Amino acid sequence: MNQERIKIKDVTPKEYNPKTHKGGDDRFNPSNRIYVRAMKGVYQQLRQRMGWLMMGLFLILPWITYNGRQAILLDIGRQQFNIFGTTFWPQDLMLLASLLMVAAFALFFVTTFLGRVWCGYMCPQTVWTFIYIWFEEKLEGPANKRRTQDSKALTSDLVVRKTLKHIAWLVVALISGLTFVGYFLPIRELVPGFFTFSASFLAVFWVLFFTFCTYGNAGWMRSIVCIHMCPYARFQSAMFDKDTYIVGYDAARGEKRGPRSRKTDHKAQGLGDCIDCNLCVQVCPTGIDIRDGLQYECINCGACVDACNQTMDKMGYPRDLITYTTEHKLEGKKTHIMRPKLIGYGAVMLAMFGLMAYLVVSVQPMGLDVIRDRNQLFRINNEGLVENTYTLKILNKTQQDATYQLQVEGLDNAHWYGPQQVNVNAGEVFTLPISLGVDPYELERPIVDIRFIMEHQGSEETSRLVTDSRFIGELR
Repeated sequence: MNQERIKIKDVTPKEYNPKTHKGGDDRFNPSNRIYVRAMKGVYQQLRQRMGWLMMGLFLILPWITYNGRQAILLDIGRQQFNIFGTTFWPQDLMLLASLLMVAAFALFFVTTFLGRVWCGYMCPQTVWTFIYIWFEEKLEGPANKRRTQDSKALTSDLVVRKTLKHIAWLVVALISGLTFVGYFLPIRELVPGFFTFSASFLAVFWVLFFTFCTYGNAGWMRSIVCIHMCPYARFQSAMFDKDTYIVGYDAARGEKRGPRSRKTDHKAQGLGDCIDCNLCVQVCPTGIDIRDGLQYECINCGACVDACNQTMDKMGYPRDLITYTTEHKLEGKKTHIMRPKLIGYGAVMLAMFGLMAYLVVSVQPMGLDVIRDRNQLFRINNEGLVENTYTLKILNKTQQDATYQLQVEGLDNAHWYGPQQVNVNAGEVFTLPISLGVDPYELERPIVDIRFIMEHQGSEETSRLVTDSRFIGELR
């Protein structure tokens, strides 16, 4: 496997630049707040569409009904995950484990190939942060205006605007909190119950908790979450190599930086294509200067790419001074797409996806557990038969009531004491005690392997489930 690593590069500024550094590096200091400048462009349009898609799915999914029930309900209290008519129980834990492994290796694969595009385009922290910045932009004005306003004393007009902004933030946070909790509690009961004060204490607590988290993370902490709290920002470098696509600055073309007139020959002045406008810094949601090289704070959102391309268009220079590229390409070398690390992550991801698909297809709409009475191995009943007692746990994994037929195989002429047809409500476990009796003269050996068979006649097909057990007796 390719063990090549990106060399550590010192990006400490040689000189203090007030355009790119506002009040030091302490991001926890309110005076060092990052004012993100709005930017339009190809990548920002793509990011917005991806964000609205993620937001739309998040808000709509818990409201979808399937067969008269909430299509997605992760009922932790009852230990049931109801997903589009199928109920998953703790017995199906392997499915959850395989899903998490697929997600993990998909993230590793995408990161090795395309860098932190998940962070820049689909991460909830990024999506909600840009939604909050949109409200900020509409109610308080552009970034430069917000910076100027915040450096002066508050006015009545600014107080009103800031109040409206925080109200909008809280509304978005409350909708997000209600929706998130609605994945775990019936949302059609949760929402009216919350506003009529009839919801349970725990439901209200979790709604307010996630409301506060959304408001704090997207409104106040923003880049602090990405840089200091998210573990992904720290371990991503283990998946990067020089063939990973990153947002990069072509220093060979851009240096030496400096302002100039559009009509002058900047090459004759010894200048590169970078006019040092600092737009790439002003639009960055984490406040870094991509011209200083690859940095772990970069979330690959492409805002600086769109900003630089607009500047290049105005100056009449070729685009992509800042673009999605690789370390090898910036060094004038060939980029290798197919490489051992990427192939390895992809192979494991596909293997885990295949395992998950197999487990999903293999999931039975019902479950049967057979518990043999261990206190008494057998007894001779009034009819002179050897009798064993069992407890059947019948699980209906569907979201509709079902009728099941029960029988046993492996015992000739066995007597079944108890009902052989049972009705089980949707998503419930039915406990059925039964006994089996056999003429001792018909037993060929003292321990007989038997099979309990449960069948359900559905509208389209018959489901059949077999569970092994044993019958113990004495020979005569």
